Amino acid sequence: MNTFDFLMQGMLVAAQPMNLLYALIGVTLGTAVGVLPGIGPALTVALLLPVTYKLDPGGSLIMFAGIYYGGMYGGSTTSILLNTPGESASIVTALEGNKMARAGRGGPALATAAIGSFVAGLIATLALAFIAPFVVKLALVFGPREYFALMVLAFVTVSSAFGDSTLRGLTSLFIGFALAIIGIDQLTGQARMSFGIPDLLDGVEVTTLAVAMFAIGESLFIAAQGNLGPDKIEAVKGSVWMTGQDWARSWKAWLRGTAIGFPIGAMPAGGAEIGTFLSYAAEKRLSKHPEEFGHGAIEGVAGPEAANNASAAGTLVPLLTLGLPTTATAAIMLAGFQQYGLQPGPLLFATNPQLVWGLIASLLIANFMLLVLNLPLVGLWVKLLTIPKPWLYAGILLFATLGTIGANPSVFELGMLLAFGVLGYVMRIFGYPIAPVVVGLILGPLAEQQLRRALAISQGDVTVLFTSPVAATLLVIAAAALIVPLILRARGRGEVLSQLAANED
Repeated sequence: MNTFDFLMQGMLVAAQPMNLLYALIGVTLGTAVGVLPGIGPALTVALLLPVTYKLDPGGSLIMFAGIYYGGMYGGSTTSILLNTPGESASIVTALEGNKMARAGRGGPALATAAIGSFVAGLIATLALAFIAPFVVKLALVFGPREYFALMVLAFVTVSSAFGDSTLRGLTSLFIGFALAIIGIDQLTGQARMSFGIPDLLDGVEVTTLAVAMFAIGESLFIAAQGNLGPDKIEAVKGSVWMTGQDWARSWKAWLRGTAIGFPIGAMPAGGAEIGTFLSYAAEKRLSKHPEEFGHGAIEGVAGPEAANNASAAGTLVPLLTLGLPTTATAAIMLAGFQQYGLQPGPLLFATNPQLVWGLIASLLIANFMLLVLNLPLVGLWVKLLTIPKPWLYAGILLFATLGTIGANPSVFELGMLLAFGVLGYVMRIFGYPIAPVVVGLILGPLAEQQLRRALAISQGDVTVLFTSPVAATLLVIAAAALIVPLILRARGRGEVLSQLAANED
C-alpha cells in the first residue's frame, strides 16, 4: 500500500463520529488556551493526561494533537489584540499584529493569521504524511547502538532547543535522568534509589511529573508575581475580512512561511520559535513595502504565523517516526503515548498503523474546524481575556489535583505532585526549562536499555558505538544540534532586536 492509501484509511478512522468529537474538543480547547496568556498547549495536554488515561488511545491522541494545532492558532489573538505572546513562537506576530490593531486593522491581522495558519497547516500535514514513511523505512534498520545514538540526539535536542541556555537545558535533563533511575532495574530486577519506600518501586509516574511541573509549577509562578494590573485589549474595529490588497500581500508570505517553518520544525533541534524569526526576516527583505515594518506590515503577521503552524506539523515528523520531541507540547504528547503503552517510532507504524494514520488524517480535519472556529467567533475568544487570573489558575490547581487523584488515588502520589510542583516553580524562577525533565524521565530508561544491549553484544567494547555509519552520523548530528540553534537564534533575534530598536527611535 502507498501513502495515499494509508491516508485514505486514516481518513475513515478520523471521520468516525467519536473521533470527530475528540478533534472538535481538542481544537476548541486548544484555541481557548492559546488565547489565554500564560497558558499553552503543553499545560493543557498535561492537565488532561490523568483524565484521559482510561479513554480510547486513538481518540485521546487526536484530541491532544487538536489542542496543539488549536494553541498555535489561538496564540495569534493574544499577540495581536493584547501584545502579550502566550508562547515564544508568537513574539514576532505581536511586533506587527499589535501595531495593526492599534491602527484599527485588527480584523485583517486576525484574518491573515487564521487563513495563513490554515494554509500552512494543510500543506505541512500533507508533507508529514508523505515524508514520514521514508523516515520510518530508514529507522527500521536500527539496532541497539543506532537507537542509543538516536537517544543521544534526543537528549542534545531538548537541551539546546528548550530555553535560552544549553547548560540549563542539560541540568534539567539530568534531573529527569535522576528521577528515571528510581524504581526496579528493567534488566536485573534490583531496586534502585527507592529508599525502602514501596510506592517508589514502580518508579516516578510520568503523568504526575508532567501535571506537577507544567500545571502546578506554572500556577505557583503566576501567583507569586502578584497582580500586575489589567492588560489593555485592543478592540477589533471594522470588518474582520481582508481587502484585495491584503490578499495580494499575504498569499506569498503564507507559502514562504510554510516552506521555512515545516523543515525547521522537523529538524531534531527545530521548534516554532526559530522558524518565525527567520520568516519575519525573510518577509522584511522581500517586501515591496519595507517601510511599513515596525508600523503594522501585514506580511509580518502572515509569514510568521504560517511558519508557526507549519512547524507544528513538522514537529510531529521526528515525534511519530523516531520518538524525538522537539517542543514542550511534543514532550507531553510523548508522555501521552506512553500512558497507553505506546512508543512512538518506526515500529508504531508497523504495529498500529490505524492509530498513526488516523492521527495524521485527523489533523487535516482539525484544520478545517479551526478555520471555522477562529474567524466567526473572534468576539467570543476576546471575551476569554477578561477572565480574572486568580480564578483561572485556581481552577487549574483544582483540576490538576482532582485529575491526579482520579488516576492514582494515593496520598503519596499527591505528595509527589506537590513536591514536583514546587520543583517546577523553583526551576521557573531561575530560568531552567521544564520539558527536558519530562523527556529525561521518559527516554532515560530506554537509552540505558539500548546502551546495555549494545555493550553486551560487543562484550563491553565502547568503540562499537562509532563503527556503525548510522550511529556515527546520528552522533555527528547531535553535535551539530548543539551549535546550529545558537547560530539560527542569533541571526533571527538580531533581526527582531534591530526592528525593536528602530521602533523605539
